[in-house]
Amino acid sequence: MNMAEYILRAGMAHPDKLALSVVGPTGAERWSYARLIGAMRGTATGLLRAGLKPGDRLLMRLGNTPGFPIVYLGAIAAGIVPVPTSAMLTGREITKIAAEIDPAMVIAGAGVALPDHPAPVLAEAALSGFADLPPAPFAPGDPDRLAYIIYTSGSSGQPRAVMHAHRAILARRMMFDGWYGLRDSDRMMHAGAFNWTFTLGTGLLDPWTVGATALIPAEGTALEQIPLLASRHGATILAGAPGIFRRILRSDWPPIPSLRHALAAGERLDPSLRADWQARTGTDLHEAMGASELSTFISGSPDRPAPPGTAGFPQPGRHVAILSPDGTPVADGQPGALAVRADDPGLFLGYLDQPADTAARFRGNWFMTGDQARIGDDGAVTLLGRADDIMNAGGFRVAPSEIEEVLASHPDAGDVAVTELAVGAGSSIIAAFWTGSADAAALQELARSALARYKQPREFIPLPALPRTPTGKINRRALRETHRKDRP
Repeated sequence: MNMAEYILRAGMAHPDKLALSVVGPTGAERWSYARLIGAMRGTATGLLRAGLKPGDRLLMRLGNTPGFPIVYLGAIAAGIVPVPTSAMLTGREITKIAAEIDPAMVIAGAGVALPDHPAPVLAEAALSGFADLPPAPFAPGDPDRLAYIIYTSGSSGQPRAVMHAHRAILARRMMFDGWYGLRDSDRMMHAGAFNWTFTLGTGLLDPWTVGATALIPAEGTALEQIPLLASRHGATILAGAPGIFRRILRSDWPPIPSLRHALAAGERLDPSLRADWQARTGTDLHEAMGASELSTFISGSPDRPAPPGTAGFPQPGRHVAILSPDGTPVADGQPGALAVRADDPGLFLGYLDQPADTAARFRGNWFMTGDQARIGDDGAVTLLGRADDIMNAGGFRVAPSEIEEVLASHPDAGDVAVTELAVGAGSSIIAAFWTGSADAAALQELARSALARYKQPREFIPLPALPRTPTGKINRRALRETHRKDRP
Protein backbone atom coordinates (compact mmCIF):
# COMPACT_ATOMS: atom_id res chain seq x y z
CA MET A 1 0.00 0.00 0.00
CA ASN A 2 0.89 3.68 -0.16
CA MET A 3 -0.58 5.97 2.50
CA ALA A 4 -0.96 8.94 0.13
CA GLU A 5 -2.80 6.85 -2.45
CA TYR A 6 -5.13 5.56 0.27
CA ILE A 7 -5.95 9.12 1.37
CA LEU A 8 -6.54 10.41 -2.15
CA ARG A 9 -8.53 7.47 -3.52
CA ALA A 10 -11.97 8.90 -2.66
CA GLY A 11 -11.06 12.24 -4.23
CA MET A 12 -9.92 10.55 -7.42
CA ALA A 13 -13.47 9.29 -7.88
CA HIS A 14 -14.86 12.86 -7.57
CA PRO A 15 -12.26 15.11 -9.22
CA ASP A 16 -14.53 18.16 -9.48
CA LYS A 17 -15.60 18.14 -5.82
CA LEU A 18 -14.24 20.83 -3.50
CA ALA A 19 -11.39 19.31 -1.48
CA LEU A 20 -9.96 22.38 0.25
CA SER A 21 -11.01 25.94 0.80
CA VAL A 22 -8.67 28.38 2.54
CA VAL A 23 -11.15 30.88 3.95
CA GLY A 24 -10.69 34.40 5.21
CA PRO A 25 -12.64 37.62 5.73
CA THR A 26 -11.99 38.75 2.15
CA GLY A 27 -12.67 35.50 0.26
CA ALA A 28 -11.53 31.94 -0.25
CA GLU A 29 -8.86 30.02 -2.15
CA ARG A 30 -10.51 26.89 -3.56
CA TRP A 31 -8.91 23.59 -4.50
CA SER A 32 -10.84 20.85 -6.29
CA TYR A 33 -9.75 17.26 -5.77
CA ALA A 34 -8.37 17.25 -9.33
CA ARG A 35 -6.21 20.31 -8.62
CA LEU A 36 -5.10 19.03 -5.21
CA ILE A 37 -4.18 15.55 -6.43
CA GLY A 38 -2.40 16.98 -9.49
CA ALA A 39 -0.32 19.28 -7.28
CA MET A 40 0.57 16.47 -4.87
CA ARG A 41 1.59 13.99 -7.56
CA GLY A 42 3.44 16.68 -9.50
CA THR A 43 5.28 17.58 -6.31
CA ALA A 44 6.25 13.92 -5.92
CA THR A 45 7.79 14.10 -9.40
CA GLY A 46 9.55 17.37 -8.56
CA LEU A 47 11.07 15.98 -5.38
CA LEU A 48 12.39 12.94 -7.25
CA ARG A 49 13.82 15.13 -10.01
CA ALA A 50 15.46 17.30 -7.35
CA GLY A 51 17.53 14.28 -6.37
CA LEU A 52 15.58 12.62 -3.57
CA LYS A 53 15.15 8.85 -3.57
CA PRO A 54 12.57 6.60 -1.89
CA GLY A 55 13.55 6.20 1.73
CA ASP A 56 15.29 9.59 1.94
CA ARG A 57 14.21 11.93 4.72
CA LEU A 58 12.83 15.36 3.85
CA LEU A 59 12.90 17.96 6.62
CA MET A 60 9.88 20.25 6.20
CA ARG A 61 10.40 23.87 7.30
CA LEU A 62 7.23 25.41 5.93
CA GLY A 63 4.82 28.01 7.25
CA ASN A 64 1.05 28.04 7.36
CA THR A 65 0.34 27.47 3.66
CA PRO A 66 -1.40 24.82 1.50
CA GLY A 67 2.09 23.83 0.39
CA PHE A 68 2.53 22.05 3.71
CA PRO A 69 0.08 19.15 3.10
CA ILE A 70 0.99 19.09 -0.60
CA VAL A 71 4.67 18.47 0.17
CA TYR A 72 3.80 16.04 2.94
CA LEU A 73 1.59 13.81 0.78
CA GLY A 74 3.71 14.31 -2.32
CA ALA A 75 6.74 12.97 -0.47
CA ILE A 76 4.83 9.96 0.86
CA ALA A 77 3.43 9.25 -2.62
CA ALA A 78 7.02 9.02 -3.93
CA GLY A 79 8.20 6.87 -1.01
CA ILE A 80 10.17 9.75 0.50
CA VAL A 81 9.89 10.17 4.29
CA PRO A 82 8.65 13.65 5.29
CA VAL A 83 9.53 15.07 8.70
CA PRO A 84 7.07 17.93 9.39
CA THR A 85 8.22 20.41 12.04
CA SER A 86 6.78 23.50 13.67
CA ALA A 87 7.73 26.77 12.00
CA MET A 88 8.09 28.22 15.51
CA LEU A 89 11.24 26.21 16.22
CA THR A 90 14.42 28.26 16.47
CA GLY A 91 17.62 27.67 14.54
CA ARG A 92 19.16 25.97 17.56
CA GLU A 93 16.17 23.66 18.00
CA ILE A 94 15.88 22.68 14.36
CA THR A 95 19.64 22.13 14.09
CA LYS A 96 19.37 19.53 16.84
CA ILE A 97 16.52 17.81 15.01
CA ALA A 98 18.44 17.81 11.73
CA ALA A 99 21.43 16.21 13.44
CA GLU A 100 19.14 13.43 14.67
CA ILE A 101 17.31 12.65 11.44
CA ASP A 102 20.12 13.53 8.95
CA PRO A 103 17.78 14.70 6.16
CA ALA A 104 18.70 14.31 2.51
CA MET A 105 17.05 17.67 1.83
CA VAL A 106 15.42 20.60 3.62
CA ILE A 107 12.45 22.38 2.07
CA ALA A 108 12.40 25.97 3.26
CA GLY A 109 9.59 28.47 3.62
CA ALA A 110 10.32 32.18 3.67
CA GLY A 111 11.30 33.45 7.09
CA VAL A 112 11.39 30.02 8.74
CA ALA A 113 14.55 29.16 10.71
CA LEU A 114 16.78 26.61 8.99
CA PRO A 115 19.20 24.11 10.50
CA ASP A 116 22.96 24.24 10.40
CA HIS A 117 23.23 21.07 8.33
CA PRO A 118 24.92 20.15 5.02
CA ALA A 119 21.70 18.91 3.35
CA PRO A 120 20.70 20.90 0.25
CA VAL A 121 17.89 23.41 0.71
CA LEU A 122 14.93 23.62 -1.67
CA ALA A 123 13.03 26.92 -1.52
CA GLU A 124 9.26 26.77 -1.17
CA ALA A 125 8.98 28.97 -4.26
CA ALA A 126 9.99 25.96 -6.37
CA LEU A 127 6.77 24.15 -5.43
CA SER A 128 4.63 26.22 -7.77
CA GLY A 129 6.58 24.78 -10.69
CA PHE A 130 6.23 21.22 -9.39
CA ALA A 131 2.42 21.31 -9.47
CA ASP A 132 2.32 21.12 -13.28
CA LEU A 133 4.82 18.29 -13.65
CA PRO A 134 3.65 14.84 -14.83
CA PRO A 135 2.12 12.85 -11.96
CA ALA A 136 4.46 10.43 -10.23
CA PRO A 137 3.23 6.89 -9.67
CA PHE A 138 2.47 5.94 -6.08
CA ALA A 139 5.40 4.00 -4.66
CA PRO A 140 3.97 0.71 -3.34
CA GLY A 141 5.36 -1.37 -0.52
CA ASP A 142 4.88 -3.14 2.79
CA PRO A 143 2.29 -1.38 5.01
CA ASP A 144 4.79 -1.70 7.88
CA ARG A 145 7.51 0.33 6.15
CA LEU A 146 8.37 3.84 7.35
CA ALA A 147 6.05 6.54 5.94
CA TYR A 148 6.77 9.67 8.01
CA ILE A 149 8.44 10.94 11.18
CA ILE A 150 6.90 13.38 13.65
CA TYR A 151 8.27 14.83 16.86
CA THR A 152 6.70 14.48 20.27
CA SER A 153 5.78 17.69 22.03
CA GLY A 154 8.39 17.22 24.73
CA SER A 155 5.78 17.72 27.46
CA SER A 156 7.34 15.01 29.61
CA GLY A 157 10.97 15.17 28.52
CA GLN A 158 13.04 15.83 25.43
CA PRO A 159 11.18 15.72 22.09
CA ARG A 160 11.67 12.44 20.25
CA ALA A 161 11.51 11.43 16.60
CA VAL A 162 8.49 9.12 16.29
CA MET A 163 8.48 6.81 13.27
CA HIS A 164 5.12 5.85 11.74
CA ALA A 165 4.27 3.26 9.10
CA HIS A 166 2.00 3.56 6.05
CA ARG A 167 -0.51 1.39 7.94
CA ALA A 168 -1.10 4.24 10.42
CA ILE A 169 -3.72 5.65 8.07
CA LEU A 170 -5.79 2.47 8.51
CA ALA A 171 -6.05 3.11 12.24
CA ARG A 172 -7.27 6.67 11.69
CA ARG A 173 -10.50 5.20 10.31
CA MET A 174 -11.32 4.18 13.89
CA MET A 175 -11.78 7.89 14.60
CA PHE A 176 -14.36 8.41 11.86
CA ASP A 177 -17.16 6.85 13.90
CA GLY A 178 -15.41 6.76 17.29
CA TRP A 179 -14.87 10.54 17.38
CA TYR A 180 -15.81 12.53 14.28
CA GLY A 181 -19.06 11.03 13.02
CA LEU A 182 -17.46 11.84 9.66
CA ARG A 183 -19.39 11.70 6.37
CA ASP A 184 -18.38 12.41 2.79
CA SER A 185 -20.88 15.29 2.79
CA ASP A 186 -19.15 17.06 5.70
CA ARG A 187 -17.32 20.35 5.54
CA MET A 188 -14.70 20.10 8.28
CA MET A 189 -13.30 23.40 9.52
CA HIS A 190 -10.14 23.15 11.60
CA ALA A 191 -9.19 26.33 13.45
CA GLY A 192 -5.47 25.47 13.47
CA ALA A 193 -2.67 26.12 11.01
CA PHE A 194 -1.67 23.87 8.12
CA ASN A 195 1.68 23.10 9.75
CA TRP A 196 0.22 21.70 12.98
CA THR A 197 -0.03 17.90 13.01
CA PHE A 198 -3.51 18.09 14.62
CA THR A 199 -4.72 20.15 11.66
CA LEU A 200 -2.88 17.94 9.19
CA GLY A 201 -4.58 14.77 10.44
CA THR A 202 -8.02 15.81 11.66
CA GLY A 203 -8.51 18.85 9.47
CA LEU A 204 -7.12 17.58 6.15
CA LEU A 205 -6.09 13.94 5.77
CA ASP A 206 -9.15 12.40 7.39
CA PRO A 207 -11.75 14.47 5.49
CA TRP A 208 -9.89 13.74 2.25
CA THR A 209 -9.85 10.02 3.02
CA VAL A 210 -13.67 9.94 2.86
CA GLY A 211 -13.96 12.54 0.10
CA ALA A 212 -15.23 15.36 2.32
CA THR A 213 -14.28 19.05 2.17
CA ALA A 214 -11.65 20.68 4.38
CA LEU A 215 -11.99 24.33 5.43
CA ILE A 216 -8.89 26.04 6.86
CA PRO A 217 -8.75 29.70 8.01
CA ALA A 218 -6.32 31.83 6.04
CA GLU A 219 -3.16 32.88 7.84
CA GLY A 220 -3.77 35.93 10.00
CA THR A 221 -7.45 35.19 10.57
CA ALA A 222 -8.46 36.20 14.09
CA LEU A 223 -9.93 33.40 16.19
CA GLU A 224 -12.97 35.59 16.86
CA GLN A 225 -13.75 35.43 13.13
CA ILE A 226 -13.88 31.61 13.04
CA PRO A 227 -17.63 31.26 13.83
CA LEU A 228 -18.59 33.78 11.14
CA LEU A 229 -16.41 32.00 8.57
CA ALA A 230 -17.81 28.62 9.66
CA SER A 231 -21.32 29.91 9.09
CA ARG A 232 -20.48 31.62 5.79
CA HIS A 233 -18.87 28.47 4.35
CA GLY A 234 -21.33 25.92 5.72
CA ALA A 235 -19.04 24.13 8.17
CA THR A 236 -20.69 21.02 9.60
CA ILE A 237 -17.86 20.14 12.01
CA LEU A 238 -15.54 22.59 13.77
CA ALA A 239 -12.26 21.33 15.27
CA GLY A 240 -9.57 22.92 17.42
CA ALA A 241 -7.76 22.89 20.73
CA PRO A 242 -9.78 23.66 23.89
CA GLY A 243 -8.06 27.02 24.20
CA ILE A 244 -9.39 28.01 20.78
CA PHE A 245 -12.96 27.25 21.82
CA ARG A 246 -12.44 29.21 25.03
CA ARG A 247 -11.33 32.24 23.01
CA ILE A 248 -14.22 31.87 20.57
CA LEU A 249 -16.78 31.75 23.37
CA ARG A 250 -15.59 35.08 24.73
CA SER A 251 -16.69 36.91 21.56
CA ASP A 252 -20.08 37.70 20.05
CA TRP A 253 -21.15 35.84 16.92
CA PRO A 254 -24.34 34.63 15.25
CA PRO A 255 -25.47 30.97 15.21
CA ILE A 256 -23.86 28.49 12.80
CA PRO A 257 -26.91 26.78 11.23
CA SER A 258 -24.90 24.12 9.40
CA LEU A 259 -22.91 22.97 12.45
CA ARG A 260 -23.56 19.41 13.65
CA HIS A 261 -20.93 19.29 16.42
CA ALA A 262 -17.37 20.30 17.33
CA LEU A 263 -14.16 18.40 18.14
CA ALA A 264 -11.45 19.21 20.68
CA ALA A 265 -8.03 17.67 21.29
CA GLY A 266 -4.49 18.66 22.22
CA GLU A 267 -5.10 19.15 25.95
CA ARG A 268 -7.72 18.23 28.52
CA LEU A 269 -11.19 19.65 27.91
CA ASP A 270 -12.68 21.33 30.99
CA PRO A 271 -16.27 20.10 31.57
CA SER A 272 -17.35 23.71 32.08
CA LEU A 273 -16.03 24.65 28.63
CA ARG A 274 -18.00 21.82 27.02
CA ALA A 275 -21.13 22.90 28.91
CA ASP A 276 -20.65 26.52 27.79
CA TRP A 277 -20.29 25.39 24.17
CA GLN A 278 -23.44 23.26 24.40
CA ALA A 279 -25.42 26.15 25.87
CA ARG A 280 -24.16 28.64 23.29
CA THR A 281 -24.53 26.52 20.13
CA GLY A 282 -26.97 23.72 20.91
CA THR A 283 -24.32 21.27 19.67
CA ASP A 284 -21.88 19.03 21.54
CA LEU A 285 -18.11 19.38 21.84
CA HIS A 286 -16.48 15.94 21.60
CA GLU A 287 -13.04 15.47 23.12
CA ALA A 288 -10.35 12.99 22.08
CA MET A 289 -7.10 12.05 23.74
CA GLY A 290 -4.12 10.50 22.07
CA ALA A 291 -0.35 10.39 21.83
CA SER A 292 2.23 11.13 19.17
CA GLU A 293 3.00 7.41 19.12
CA LEU A 294 -0.62 6.47 18.37
CA SER A 295 -2.76 9.49 17.48
CA THR A 296 -6.15 9.60 19.24
CA PHE A 297 -7.67 6.42 20.67
CA ILE A 298 -10.16 7.54 23.34
CA SER A 299 -12.98 9.96 22.56
CA GLY A 300 -16.60 10.92 22.80
CA SER A 301 -18.63 10.91 19.60
CA PRO A 302 -22.05 11.92 18.26
CA ASP A 303 -23.25 8.34 18.67
CA ARG A 304 -21.71 7.94 22.14
CA PRO A 305 -21.02 11.24 23.89
CA ALA A 306 -18.56 11.18 26.75
CA PRO A 307 -20.19 11.23 30.19
CA PRO A 308 -19.39 14.51 31.97
CA GLY A 309 -15.92 14.55 33.51
CA THR A 310 -14.59 11.69 31.36
CA ALA A 311 -12.51 11.61 28.17
CA GLY A 312 -14.95 9.24 26.48
CA PHE A 313 -14.60 5.64 25.35
CA PRO A 314 -11.96 3.57 23.56
CA GLN A 315 -12.62 3.96 19.86
CA PRO A 316 -14.10 0.86 18.15
CA GLY A 317 -11.24 -1.46 17.29
CA ARG A 318 -8.94 -0.16 20.03
CA HIS A 319 -7.94 -2.45 22.89
CA VAL A 320 -7.32 -0.42 26.04
CA ALA A 321 -6.57 -1.48 29.62
CA ILE A 322 -5.69 0.04 33.00
CA LEU A 323 -2.69 -1.78 34.45
CA SER A 324 -1.36 -2.13 37.98
CA PRO A 325 2.37 -1.66 38.71
CA ASP A 326 2.94 -5.38 38.08
CA GLY A 327 1.42 -5.12 34.60
CA THR A 328 -1.91 -6.85 35.27
CA PRO A 329 -5.28 -5.23 34.47
CA VAL A 330 -7.06 -3.69 37.45
CA ALA A 331 -10.76 -3.89 38.26
CA ASP A 332 -13.19 -1.33 36.83
CA GLY A 333 -13.10 1.90 38.78
CA GLN A 334 -9.53 1.43 40.02
CA PRO A 335 -6.76 3.83 38.97
CA GLY A 336 -3.67 2.68 37.14
CA ALA A 337 -1.52 3.10 34.07
CA LEU A 338 -3.35 3.57 30.77
CA ALA A 339 -2.18 1.11 28.11
CA VAL A 340 -3.03 0.18 24.51
CA ARG A 341 -2.50 -3.28 23.06
CA ALA A 342 0.71 -3.50 21.08
CA ASP A 343 -0.93 -4.86 17.92
CA ASP A 344 -2.85 -1.62 17.29
CA PRO A 345 -2.34 -0.72 13.59
CA GLY A 346 -1.78 2.92 14.47
CA LEU A 347 1.05 2.26 16.89
CA PHE A 348 4.42 3.73 15.99
CA LEU A 349 7.38 1.79 14.65
CA GLY A 350 9.59 3.18 17.39
CA TYR A 351 11.74 6.18 18.29
CA LEU A 352 14.40 6.86 15.68
CA ASP A 353 17.73 5.28 16.71
CA GLN A 354 16.46 4.76 20.28
CA PRO A 355 15.70 1.05 20.64
CA ALA A 356 16.10 1.08 24.43
CA ASP A 357 13.70 4.01 24.86
CA THR A 358 11.27 2.33 22.46
CA ALA A 359 11.37 -0.92 24.43
CA ALA A 360 10.83 0.99 27.68
CA ARG A 361 7.39 2.10 26.46
CA PHE A 362 6.16 -1.51 26.36
CA ARG A 363 5.17 -3.89 29.11
CA GLY A 364 4.51 -7.31 27.67
CA ASN A 365 1.85 -6.96 24.99
CA TRP A 366 0.92 -3.42 26.04
CA PHE A 367 2.10 0.03 25.01
CA MET A 368 2.28 2.29 28.05
CA THR A 369 0.86 5.72 27.25
CA GLY A 370 2.39 7.46 30.27
CA ASP A 371 -1.05 8.53 31.49
CA GLN A 372 -2.87 7.58 34.66
CA ALA A 373 -6.57 6.79 34.32
CA ARG A 374 -9.48 4.67 35.44
CA ILE A 375 -12.33 3.00 33.53
CA GLY A 376 -15.83 3.08 34.96
CA ASP A 377 -18.53 0.42 34.84
CA ASP A 378 -19.92 2.10 31.72
CA GLY A 379 -16.58 1.78 29.92
CA ALA A 380 -15.83 5.52 30.01
CA VAL A 381 -12.23 6.53 30.71
CA THR A 382 -11.41 9.20 33.28
CA LEU A 383 -7.93 10.68 32.89
CA LEU A 384 -5.98 11.40 36.04
CA GLY A 385 -2.98 13.08 34.43
CA ARG A 386 0.44 12.22 33.08
CA ALA A 387 2.39 9.76 35.17
CA ASP A 388 4.94 12.49 35.91
CA ASP A 389 2.19 15.07 36.54
CA ILE A 390 0.51 13.13 39.35
CA MET A 391 1.11 15.02 42.59
CA ASN A 392 1.77 13.72 46.09
CA ALA A 393 -0.13 15.67 48.74
CA GLY A 394 0.53 14.40 52.25
CA GLY A 395 0.78 10.84 50.98
CA PHE A 396 -2.29 11.13 48.76
CA ARG A 397 -1.88 10.95 44.97
CA VAL A 398 -3.74 13.81 43.30
CA ALA A 399 -4.31 14.39 39.57
CA PRO A 400 -3.99 18.01 38.37
CA SER A 401 -7.27 17.68 36.46
CA GLU A 402 -9.23 17.24 39.72
CA ILE A 403 -8.17 20.71 40.88
CA GLU A 404 -8.10 22.41 37.48
CA GLU A 405 -11.74 21.54 36.82
CA VAL A 406 -12.77 23.30 40.01
CA LEU A 407 -10.69 26.44 39.46
CA ALA A 408 -11.63 26.68 35.77
CA SER A 409 -15.29 26.94 36.76
CA HIS A 410 -14.66 30.52 37.93
CA PRO A 411 -15.87 32.75 35.06
CA ASP A 412 -12.77 34.95 35.25
CA ALA A 413 -10.14 32.23 35.77
CA GLY A 414 -8.88 32.19 32.18
CA ASP A 415 -6.47 29.34 31.46
CA VAL A 416 -5.67 27.24 34.53
CA ALA A 417 -2.90 24.79 35.36
CA VAL A 418 -1.95 23.03 38.57
CA THR A 419 1.32 21.32 39.39
CA GLU A 420 3.55 20.31 42.29
CA LEU A 421 6.41 22.64 43.23
CA ALA A 422 9.47 21.57 45.14
CA VAL A 423 10.03 23.74 48.24
CA GLY A 424 12.88 21.89 49.92
CA ALA A 425 14.63 18.56 50.18
CA GLY A 426 11.92 15.95 49.83
CA SER A 427 9.04 18.41 50.29
CA SER A 428 6.66 20.06 47.86
CA ILE A 429 3.39 21.97 47.63
CA ILE A 430 0.53 22.13 45.15
CA ALA A 431 0.49 25.42 43.22
CA ALA A 432 -2.17 26.84 40.92
CA PHE A 433 -1.50 29.14 37.96
CA TRP A 434 -4.12 31.18 36.11
CA THR A 435 -4.23 33.84 33.41
CA GLY A 436 -7.59 35.55 33.98
CA SER A 437 -8.74 38.51 36.04
CA ALA A 438 -10.01 36.49 39.03
CA ASP A 439 -8.18 37.33 42.23
CA ALA A 440 -6.33 34.75 44.27
CA ALA A 441 -8.72 35.02 47.20
CA ALA A 442 -11.70 34.05 45.03
CA LEU A 443 -9.90 31.04 43.61
CA GLN A 444 -8.71 30.02 47.05
CA GLU A 445 -12.26 30.14 48.38
CA LEU A 446 -13.49 28.13 45.41
CA ALA A 447 -10.89 25.44 46.13
CA ARG A 448 -11.76 25.48 49.84
CA SER A 449 -15.44 24.94 49.11
CA ALA A 450 -15.03 22.10 46.61
CA LEU A 451 -11.84 20.21 47.42
CA ALA A 452 -10.48 18.18 50.30
CA ARG A 453 -7.88 20.07 52.28
CA TYR A 454 -4.97 18.04 50.92
CA LYS A 455 -6.02 18.87 47.33
CA GLN A 456 -6.21 22.63 47.86
CA PRO A 457 -3.32 24.59 46.32
CA ARG A 458 -1.03 26.19 48.87
CA GLU A 459 0.04 28.90 46.45
CA PHE A 460 -1.73 30.81 43.67
CA ILE A 461 0.48 32.37 41.00
CA PRO A 462 -0.97 34.64 38.28
CA LEU A 463 0.68 34.54 34.86
CA PRO A 464 0.07 36.49 31.63
CA ALA A 465 0.09 33.15 29.75
CA LEU A 466 0.73 29.51 30.52
CA PRO A 467 3.83 27.92 29.00
CA ARG A 468 2.93 25.54 26.21
CA THR A 469 4.68 22.99 24.06
CA PRO A 470 4.97 23.51 20.28
CA THR A 471 1.72 21.53 19.90
CA GLY A 472 -0.18 23.78 22.30
CA LYS A 473 -0.29 21.56 25.38
CA ILE A 474 0.22 23.06 28.83
CA ASN A 475 3.85 22.48 29.77
CA ARG A 476 3.67 21.61 33.46
CA ARG A 477 7.32 20.60 33.44
CA ALA A 478 8.22 24.20 32.58
CA LEU A 479 5.98 25.48 35.36
CA ARG A 480 7.65 23.17 37.87
CA GLU A 481 11.14 24.20 36.82
CA THR A 482 10.50 27.93 36.54
CA HIS A 483 8.65 28.33 39.85
CA ARG A 484 10.32 25.74 42.07
CA LYS A 485 11.25 27.10 45.52
CA ASP A 486 14.01 24.77 46.60
CA ARG A 487 16.80 26.86 45.13
CA PRO A 488 17.85 30.52 45.34
